[in-house]
Amino acid sequence: MLKIYGFPKSRSTRITWLAEELNIPYEFHLIDLFKGGNRTPEFLAMNPSAKVPAINDDGFVLTESGAIITYLADKYADEGLIPPAGSEARGLYEQWSYFALSELEQPLWTMGKHRFAIPEEYRVPEVLNTAAWEFQKVLDLLSQGLADKDYILGNQFQAVDILLVHTLMWGISFEQPVEQGNLKAYLQRVSSRAALARASEKEEAAQQ
Repeated sequence: MLKIYGFPKSRSTRITWLAEELNIPYEFHLIDLFKGGNRTPEFLAMNPSAKVPAINDDGFVLTESGAIITYLADKYADEGLIPPAGSEARGLYEQWSYFALSELEQPLWTMGKHRFAIPEEYRVPEVLNTAAWEFQKVLDLLSQGLADKDYILGNQFQAVDILLVHTLMWGISFEQPVEQGNLKAYLQRVSSRAALARASEKEEAAQQ
């Protein structure tokens, strides 16, 4: 059975969300970041970066949320959440996946690092305004790419929408405004999916 190692409201939610969308059985293993669960020898053997998520799929260990999303969507391709390899649609899927990870997420991760993630002596508070400005510029690009479509690739929900919308949710939690009308509707449309609610419930239950 697929084992997902993560922490609620972190990047690992992307994986539990996808697993729920794919209707595949999985076990969620809580890695309590506040108690150093990511620094145990057992977890570091899986992911030396000490970050979540990680998965163990019947002995195959994989890290990095974008890679895991693509791997699982490909493995369960019959569910229709990823275009076929070599198609133009797959090229666009990859484009927006990399955009989510390298452009949309990065200003937010800069904020996170300089607010709480890295040792205090290395934090540079002055960078926060720059990161907020950068995030707004990237939102404009995403808004242009989405245009009047329901989802980033068209009228059908795909796994890449999880990467994009989870990152938008992260921005909201960081009190970064999302003013573009199409992005507001996109955020509401995708974040209200039942699979995300089920995933969040399972993650939170693991903390109790």
